[in-house]
Amino acid sequence: MSGLLKNSLFCTGRSQMFGKRKFYSLKEILKKGATYNIIMGERSNGKTYAALAYAIEQFFKTGKQSVLIRRWQTDITGHRGSQMFAAFTSDFIKKVSGGQYDAIRYYSGKFYFGNYDPDMDKIIYSDRGLFCFLMALSDNEHNKSLSYPDVSTIIFDEFIAKTLYLPDEFVLFMNTLSTIIRDRTDIKIFMLGNTINKNCPYFEEMGLSNVLSQKQGTIDIYSYADGKMKVAVEYTAPNASNKENNYVFSFQNPKLETIKTGAWELAMYPHCPMKFDKDDIVYVFLIKWKKAVYQCEIVNKDFNVFIYVHTKTTPIKDDNTTLIYDIIPTGRCNYSSNIFNPRNKIEQLIRNLIVSDKIFYQNNMIGDYVNSFLNSCKGL
Repeated sequence: MSGLLKNSLFCTGRSQMFGKRKFYSLKEILKKGATYNIIMGERSNGKTYAALAYAIEQFFKTGKQSVLIRRWQTDITGHRGSQMFAAFTSDFIKKVSGGQYDAIRYYSGKFYFGNYDPDMDKIIYSDRGLFCFLMALSDNEHNKSLSYPDVSTIIFDEFIAKTLYLPDEFVLFMNTLSTIIRDRTDIKIFMLGNTINKNCPYFEEMGLSNVLSQKQGTIDIYSYADGKMKVAVEYTAPNASNKENNYVFSFQNPKLETIKTGAWELAMYPHCPMKFDKDDIVYVFLIKWKKAVYQCEIVNKDFNVFIYVHTKTTPIKDDNTTLIYDIIPTGRCNYSSNIFNPRNKIEQLIRNLIVSDKIFYQNNMIGDYVNSFLNSCKGL
């Protein structure tokens, strides 16, 4: 078999791996009949494969096409784009197409079913085999002029980012869906993500109030528009016992748990370096972020000056005197939207302590959230 055929068809690795361990299946979430199907879990557990296989099967069952979305244009450029369906075998294509096709050809943002011609050493395809469009969320303006009347499946892969999201990304995603869907209702949307960062704007924007406390192996249902629209959120069951190479990731680092079990990735943040009393607290300010409020105390203990951050357990006193950082501007004099843009000496001290890494946290979860706030401030 030529190099061209190997690259244009699909490697056999996936089918071999299926024989060794159990991979994710859409079976349970499809039973919920939801418009949005959000699937989160460990890396390489078969989420993307299952969704792409569903799109392929829908094409041969109904003639309907699909759209595969990634966040950045670089995610779909060149080899990265052409390999999106590289997990499927020629045998799989023959079986699902009833022998009609044996290969897939990628060209100019579109995937086509076709047949490999060994004499010409290339895949022969036509518009009749067009089954999937590939697009980047960051290139939304260019996608608006296109039409997708036969699309019924939309897959947003890796919707949970490690750090950086597009500006106002949720609205951008909604606009992209509007471009694809138009006035149709026969749409099923899959949003696939690895559990690498709990600070995901989609959770708050979509009102997924239980997602951060949801247990693995469960599916939560959220209803909107008087029950006309449902969102199903599945936190996939851990598959660690079936991974033969898990020993490679045996180091005691919480960031590796998402690889091994699908547990949310959590960084290690510095905890309070010493005990201190109330008398050692020289200033208190607050950070509001993601509907939570964190109390930040500037501590001067034995000439060691640092910030200690913990959960605020009492309501905010609306006295216009406490300094409050909130990324959403309020216009009030005691509020600031950017912690790195100081307006006076105390705010300058706060910024200097942060950039000098003299900020400590009650626990890693709080560190994760506050660090997300700080990164958002850096982007302003």
